Amino acid sequence: KKGVILINTSRGGLIDANALISGLHSGIIGGCGLDVYENEGEYFFQDYSSKSIQDERLIAMLGNNRIVLTAHQAFFTREAIDKIVSTTIENFFNFASGLRGNELPNSVC
Repeated sequence: KKGVILINTSRGGLIDANALISGLHSGIIGGCGLDVYENEGEYFFQDYSSKSIQDERLIAMLGNNRIVLTAHQAFFTREAIDKIVSTTIENFFNFASGLRGNELPNSVC
């Protein structure tokens, strides 16, 4: 649908930044809210007050008044932080009790 509003708070790699910028310029995409960016690791949570951003796509998105871009803050809710803390504590106690590798309930390896 022409003029669609795109929201992504999941993974930056889900959005083709070049296609997004093109869609915004053509009017196919009416606006966008992003909490993630494919190459965010280099820029988000870093102090760029005295440095220049070298990523042309990020520069184009930051300068577009139809894009709201936040620095990966969607996880920062009371529920998410509580879950992160409880999982970290659970992992610590499981590891301390001798569990290793796939024995650990939260293992992703």
